[in-house]
Amino acid sequence: MDRYVVFGNPIGHSKSPMIHKLFAEQTGQSLDYSTLLAPLDDFSGCAKAFFVQGRGANVTVPFKEDAYRLANSLTARAERAGAVNTLSKLADGSLLGDNTDGAGLVRDLTVNAGFSLTGKRILLLGAGGAVRGALEPLLAEKPASVIIANRTVDKAELLAELFCDLGPVSASGFDWLREPVDVIINATSASLTGDVPPIAPSLIEPGQTLCYDMMYGKEPTAFCRWASEHGAGVVMDGLGMLAEQAAEAFFLWRGVRPDTAPVLAELRRYYPGWIINTNEQLADVAVTGNYRLDQPLDVVRSLAHITSARLQEFPALVILN
Repeated sequence: MDRYVVFGNPIGHSKSPMIHKLFAEQTGQSLDYSTLLAPLDDFSGCAKAFFVQGRGANVTVPFKEDAYRLANSLTARAERAGAVNTLSKLADGSLLGDNTDGAGLVRDLTVNAGFSLTGKRILLLGAGGAVRGALEPLLAEKPASVIIANRTVDKAELLAELFCDLGPVSASGFDWLREPVDVIINATSASLTGDVPPIAPSLIEPGQTLCYDMMYGKEPTAFCRWASEHGAGVVMDGLGMLAEQAAEAFFLWRGVRPDTAPVLAELRRYYPGWIINTNEQLADVAVTGNYRLDQPLDVVRSLAHITSARLQEFPALVILN
């Protein structure tokens, strides 16, 4: 049986084995997928030992740059990203490195949420690997502009220079911006500590701006709460991105693309999360998996963690579960 793993440290929390098990069952593929705790000081040795027999691997923190260096060849998007989250063993035994994170983000926004990025003003928060992996796929959607905002502006400027040939991208400090944008994507780790990047609430156009946090959890992240409190039109966490980047990796390995909707629905049993949509125009077209964002309020009024007061703040609210 073909064997696949996800490398990380720590790695016990990973939902990747469950995701790929569901993908395999859905598509009739025979494979084994598990976690592999790699030593912090010897990712290369651990990976090489696995690939004596293994067929492919996902790579999560803190090893994405190590995987980039380990790969014998790289896809164009991985080379741009400077990081690898997917390794595939080719017929000649060499390793191909790819980065599916950005593709997963874009697919979650454009397919699951039905939100077109073409012509939109996009603000990316952070200047680390997550932003670098997202820039090429985002710019391929032909936005009006992409602004990279970071506490250390030099890092944002470096990324803007690296990707400026792909489209209109610029750099900024967190506190330089005041005018509303169409999309705000939080690619920082601030939500892990319950914090929010220090940006102005005026960046949100009430009822219109889509706010997306690459993080996710059993409760709404700090960034999602901040965005909803300031009237964002749509607020999304990153669970869909997790499912979509996994589907992209599965397609690379097996040549078949799984349907993420039922898998995402299963994930929501563990990470209930929520999406808020207050934009009536979006409500007619926005979908996430098989769940529309225009459900009536009484569909979710009974959920324990949503108060009646919260429900009154928004014309439309749906909980994915």
